[in-house]
Amino acid sequence: MSNIIECRNVSKHFGEKVALDGVSITIPEGGIFGLLGPNGAGKTTLIRIINRITIPNQGEVFFKDHPILQSDVEKIGYLPEERGLYRKMEVGDQAMYLAQLKGMSAAEAREALKEWFIRFGIQDW
Repeated sequence: MSNIIECRNVSKHFGEKVALDGVSITIPEGGIFGLLGPNGAGKTTLIRIINRITIPNQGEVFFKDHPILQSDVEKIGYLPEERGLYRKMEVGDQAMYLAQLKGMSAAEAREALKEWFIRFGIQDW
């Protein structure tokens, strides 16, 4: 069986704070994988690196034996424990930001979000 995701020697630091220090993991295709650890252990940082939300300072991430691409990330589901929204940002602005992170242009995002906000009756948001 091949690997769906492989992280090789991934490190990430934020200033003096080391979030990940040479992490290597292999996730086989078809398996279920969880990250366990206390707050501050680097779980979310690793998931954000796998999802290309942030980049590592060192190391590589592979998807099906090739360096991970944005098109690969679109095949990965991620449900964080925390809602991950920015408290000081309006809902519509956050939705625009997230849509653009996924590769939509501002015009495409605005049109799609308008349709969904109407569908859910949340236009005022």
